[in-house]
Amino acid sequence: MAGLLTHLATLPLAPVRGVAWVMERVVEAAEDEAYDPAPVEQELARLEQQLLAGEIDEETFDRREDELLDRLEEIRDHRRMTGP
Repeated sequence: MAGLLTHLATLPLAPVRGVAWVMERVVEAAEDEAYDPAPVEQELARLEQQLLAGEIDEETFDRREDELLDRLEEIRDHRRMTGP
């Protein structure tokens, strides 16, 4: 009976809890996307192709590669801290 009373008493809060749950899922999805290593790895491969094709010079390649490798390290650190 107490469970039913608690449920009835907190029923007006159900929409708020629903919105909070949805927002948590949106944040999780955004974090998953932001910390996905695949796009960074693809960009590294594309960068190497640009260098080999002569579209960019060594200096541009080195600078951009360093940026991408830093981002990849940040992603891996984040994933280690938060789990898979």
